[in-house]
Amino acid sequence: MQVQIKNLAAEDVGAVDLNEAVFGVEIRADILQRVVLWQLAKRRAGTHKVKSRAEISRTKAKMYKQKGTGRARHSSRTTNVFRGGGVVFGPVLRDHATDLPKKVRALGLRCALSSKAKEGKLLVLDEAKLDAPKTKELLGRLTKLGIESAVIIGGAELERNFALASRNLPKIDVLPSAGANVYDILRRDTLVLTAEAVRQLEERLA
Repeated sequence: MQVQIKNLAAEDVGAVDLNEAVFGVEIRADILQRVVLWQLAKRRAGTHKVKSRAEISRTKAKMYKQKGTGRARHSSRTTNVFRGGGVVFGPVLRDHATDLPKKVRALGLRCALSSKAKEGKLLVLDEAKLDAPKTKELLGRLTKLGIESAVIIGGAELERNFALASRNLPKIDVLPSAGANVYDILRRDTLVLTAEAVRQLEERLA
């Protein structure tokens, strides 16, 4: 599969042959769903917490004697039926992450890359660099390329000016090649790869 390489001025500067084993695999929605759920579960903080009956700072003594008052039978005021009492079966500190085999994760990333290539929403840049960290300049160049919502994946390290210029663009995500992931690729309309990112992803996934 051959794709034209463009620069930030929207000019064709070459072509690259994409590896079919990475950018041309069968798109499996079930694998994509598993990987996205795994990603979203892994990033949950799990810090929501309420106090149980045992953790309430209140006397544990019996409120009044069991018999002879004509009232309901109660133990202490820490029970859930009283204001300020503990919560029954409430949320506690926990880890929401689940396990997913590395091979399934890699297949999910290949499926995500292939889906963008199949839809014609894959763009390859020669490099992601700017002379100055100007958001307005970057926005103009992306508009010229026809990009409104995109994840831009660069090489091993992001060029500082480009990374700074993209920070204030709400629908533009910029990631290093090591940070390429299924969720960010699918949530944006266009996938933009630098030539270096293509090479590194093919080495990682082929």
